[in-house]
Amino acid sequence: MFSKKIVLAFMLLVGLYSASYAENTFSKMASGKPTLIQEGQKKKWCSVCGMNLKMFYKTSHTVKLKDGKKRQYCSMRCLAVDSHEHNISLDAVQVVDVNSEKLINANKAFYVLNSKIKGTMSKVSKLAFASEDEANAFAKEYGGEVTDFKTAFAKANTSLEKDIAMVQMKKEKKMYPMGKKIFEKKCQESIDPMAYKEINQLKSAIASDDKLCKPLKEKQLQAVALYLWDIKRVDKSKEDIGNIEIGKDEKCPVCGMFTHMFPKWAAQIFYKNGNIEQHQSFDGVKDLMKFYFNATAWGSYEYFKKENITKILVNDYYNQKAIDGQKAFYVVGSDVSGPMGNELIPFEKEADAKTFLHDHHGKSIVTFDKITKDEVSKLDK
Repeated sequence: MFSKKIVLAFMLLVGLYSASYAENTFSKMASGKPTLIQEGQKKKWCSVCGMNLKMFYKTSHTVKLKDGKKRQYCSMRCLAVDSHEHNISLDAVQVVDVNSEKLINANKAFYVLNSKIKGTMSKVSKLAFASEDEANAFAKEYGGEVTDFKTAFAKANTSLEKDIAMVQMKKEKKMYPMGKKIFEKKCQESIDPMAYKEINQLKSAIASDDKLCKPLKEKQLQAVALYLWDIKRVDKSKEDIGNIEIGKDEKCPVCGMFTHMFPKWAAQIFYKNGNIEQHQSFDGVKDLMKFYFNATAWGSYEYFKKENITKILVNDYYNQKAIDGQKAFYVVGSDVSGPMGNELIPFEKEADAKTFLHDHHGKSIVTFDKITKDEVSKLDK
């Protein structure tokens, strides 16, 4: 007779093996040719993180922006990140159905959250199904809870800061060093990441032009792209935007996002407290103005008063140079969105503001002293 301890130990091992085996039997990779909706060669990769969409196809989401451009993501996490920069209509989001591998309306899908399957760019997995029965069957086999898109997306936003931190740690420990080493060994030093608007465009250029880099495997390509996009581009952006320097640990006190992730929209307020000058960095003028009107609403910022301000820096939208925020001209109500949606778009010259107003259907141009708290609040509606 086996002792109870041996039996229990055996059952525990079987349980652990079964859980591991169950996870290993499921693949997020497309079983056939995936549906990729973006234009050109960049369609192969996520528009936010650059991950290979075929490899993470069963967690893929797609959107169509108001300007008609289509974007595809490897995960709901990347959709959540992009929703802070683009004015995305969640009613138009599509997701890949795990079973049929076809794109379906995300708002009609049934999501299984927190199953045994590893999440994509997130600790919590989010997998979608066309029917509730299929979702329940998956949850029965792999665990997790069945819910709807609205709930899943809300949880993705709630965990976004932790997920970004988790991904960033992995990048810093592994991907950046790997990318730097490969770049210096196999690529042209002349590659300028500033020439590309998105990381998937950069990856497409490297993959299709052997004059930029020697042939790279997907993991090598991703590492090089991340190194160029997150390290080289950010460093170059700091040079290009003059006096605005953002530390990698700086967060916007209003929205909590890492400000260095959005160098194009960076803005700062500097305060003098005695002989000490301090500053706060923001991922857009809108959040800067919220802080400007009432700093203590966002934390213990008693010394950050208007009378203590020494300077305000914003980026001219066209040339991306740091300018005096209190002398700038701001376009309100345009069709261009910042990281936090509707924005006040800054320009050094009024003529440039007028051109932008005309080209992007803006409502008005205001100077810093004419911006009101109510006007800023309306930008969130």
